[in-house]
Amino acid sequence: MGDSMHQRFIPIDAERGTIYSEDGQMLSTSLPQFNIYIDFMADGLREKNGKIFKENIDAFSKSLAEFFSDKSADQYKKELLAAYKSKDRYYPLKKKLSFAQYKEFRDFPLVKLGRNKSGVITEVKSFRKNPYMMMAKRTIGLYRENAQNIGLERTYDSLLKGQKGKRLVRYISGGIAVPVDGYEIEPENGKDIVTTLDVNIQDIAENSLMDMMTKSDSRYGTCIVMETKTGKIKAMANLGQRPDGTFDEDYNYSMLTTEPGSTFKLATLLSVLSEGKTTTNDLVEIGSVGKAFVGVRDVTDAERAPKPVLTVKECFAHSSNIGMSKIGYKTFVNQPEKFKEYLHRFRLDTVTGIDLLGEDKPRMAKLGSGGNLKDMVTMFFGYAVEVSPLQILTLYNAVANNGKMMKPYLVSDVQSNGVILKQNLPIVLTDNFCSPSVIQSAKECMEDVVKEGTGRPAFKNLPFQIAGKTGTAHVADGKLKYGDGVYQASFVGYFPADNPQYTCIVTIRTKPHAYLHYGGQLAAPVFREIATRLYAMYVDKKNSSLYAAVKDSSAYFYAGNTNGIRNVFKQLNIRFTDSSLQNTWADVYAKNYEPIVKPNEMKQQVMPDVKGMGLKDALLLLENMGLRVIPNGKGKVMGQSLSEGSAIKKGLTVYLQLS
Repeated sequence: MGDSMHQRFIPIDAERGTIYSEDGQMLSTSLPQFNIYIDFMADGLREKNGKIFKENIDAFSKSLAEFFSDKSADQYKKELLAAYKSKDRYYPLKKKLSFAQYKEFRDFPLVKLGRNKSGVITEVKSFRKNPYMMMAKRTIGLYRENAQNIGLERTYDSLLKGQKGKRLVRYISGGIAVPVDGYEIEPENGKDIVTTLDVNIQDIAENSLMDMMTKSDSRYGTCIVMETKTGKIKAMANLGQRPDGTFDEDYNYSMLTTEPGSTFKLATLLSVLSEGKTTTNDLVEIGSVGKAFVGVRDVTDAERAPKPVLTVKECFAHSSNIGMSKIGYKTFVNQPEKFKEYLHRFRLDTVTGIDLLGEDKPRMAKLGSGGNLKDMVTMFFGYAVEVSPLQILTLYNAVANNGKMMKPYLVSDVQSNGVILKQNLPIVLTDNFCSPSVIQSAKECMEDVVKEGTGRPAFKNLPFQIAGKTGTAHVADGKLKYGDGVYQASFVGYFPADNPQYTCIVTIRTKPHAYLHYGGQLAAPVFREIATRLYAMYVDKKNSSLYAAVKDSSAYFYAGNTNGIRNVFKQLNIRFTDSSLQNTWADVYAKNYEPIVKPNEMKQQVMPDVKGMGLKDALLLLENMGLRVIPNGKGKVMGQSLSEGSAIKKGLTVYLQLS
C-alpha cells in the first residue's frame, strides 16, 4: 500500500517519424537530447563514508569546467558538495546535451564508474530538427510539445508520433519522480513520411521568390510547382516579411483565399467557350478610352487595349477586363446559374482536398436566384470571388493536362524502417471537365499571353515555349481598402507549352503604392527563373529518374570503395571507364550507357557525400572519421542528416536513411 502511494506508471514518448523529400533528403527528424541528474543517495556514493565521491569530486569538477566552460572547477565542486550534503536524490546537473556531448560526458571521472557507483541518472528526450532550416518550413510544419502543430507535422501527426510506452517511477521528497529499473514498456516508434517535394526544385522556387521579394520590398509571396501529369507538389514556398524587413516562412499563403484578379479569367473563358456560342476569333469592341459600361456597371482596363476592337483571344492575351466582361455578360446575362454551374465543374467553389490541413474555403458572390448581375460581371475579371493560389493552379494544371484535373498532393508514401506501408497514387478529380476543342482554344489563348500579350516582356528570347496568364488585383481585405494602393501580382502557367511537365503559380502581395505591381513585372520574372532552371535540369536533359527507363538504373546512383567497384565490374565483365586514379573512394555514373568511375575526394573534418554507398562502405568511411552512425532501413544510402561539405568533429552523430 505504501509503494502504491509513491509510485506509478508514466508515459514514454515514442520516437517521432522522419519526414523525407521524394529524393530521400531529411526534411524533419527527431534527434536525442540528454538530461543528466545525480542521485546522491546512491549506495556507491555513500558506502565507506563516501570514499568514491571524495576521491573523484576534484577530477569530476575539473572535467565539467573544462568541457562546458560555464563555471569554474571550484564552483562546480562547491555545488556538488552542497547537494551531497543535503542528500539530493535528483540533482539536475546538465540539460539538453547533444549525443556528442553525452558521449564525452560518459568518460568523465566518477561517471565512467557506472550508475550504481556514480549515482548518475540519464533522461533521454528528443527534439525536432529541420536540417534545411527555413526551406518549405510552413509546408513541412513544426512539431511543438503541448502546442498546436502545423503543416504535415499536424496533418500526419497520428502516424508520425507512434505509440507511447510507459515507465514505473518512484516519487521521492520534493515530488521528484525517479525511474524504477526494469519496469518499463518500450514505445513503438512513429512512421516515416515521404513527401512529393524535391529539395532542388524547392530551393530554386524559394530563392527565386526571395530575390524578387527582397528587390520589391513586398509584403508576402507564395510559389507552387506541380508535376502536371500527376498532381504531385514538387515545391511550395511561402515568404512573409518580418518587422525588420527580412523574410520567413510564417504562413501558408498558397492556401489563403483572396480576390485573384485576372488569373480567374481562364474560368470565364472556359465557361463562355463551353457554351458554344462564342469562338476565340469573335470580335469584341473595347473602345479606346479604357473604360466602358458593361450591362450593369462600369468596367475599367488597367492598361489601354492596343486597338479598339479585339478578338476574344486578344482580350485574354492583353487581359482586358472590358472584353472578358462583355463576352461573359453576353453569354450568361439570362442564365447566371449556368455560370455558377461552370465554376462548380471547375471546382472553384470547393477546396482542392490536398493532404494538408488549413486550406481556406473559397468564397464568391451569390449567383442565380436573388443574386446580383453586377457581382457576376465583376467575377468575370476576378473580383467578388476569393480563391487560393492552389485552386487557381489546379485549374490551369487541368488545362495543361488536356482536361484531366488532378488532385494536388504532398505525401507519396508512409514507411516503417524502409518498408512501404501505404502508397498514395495520383487521383483524377475530374476527367474531361471541358471538351478537347475548348481545352485547345484555351491553350492557344494562354500561349498568346506570352507571345503577344501581357506576359511578353518577361519571356522574350526564352528557348522554349511557356503558356500562362498574368494577374493584377487591387487588394481589399482585413483593414485594407481598394484605395490603399496594395496589389496582388500573379503569374500562373505551364511549360514546355507543347508537352507540359510542370505547372507553376507565383503570387506576390506588394507594399502600398509600389512602383512595380503588375503580374508581368513581379510574378512573371520569378516564373521565368524557375522554368528556365527546371527546363535545363529535368526537361531538356530528360533526367532518367523522372522520365526514362535506362539499361542499368543502379549505375546512375552508386558510390563506394574504388577497388570494390572495379572488382564488381570485372567479375560481371562490364566494360567501364576508370578515371578514379589512386583515390580510395569513387562514384559511378553513366555516359551513353557506359559506367564511368569518378574519384570521390574526401577532406578531413568535412562531411562527405555518402549517398549511393552501401552501408558497409558508409560505416567504414564515417566511423574512421570519428562519427557515430545510426542507419535506418535497408539498401543503399539515400539520405544523410549532415549535409555534404558541412564541418564535422569527432563524436558527432550522423543519421543515414537506406532504401
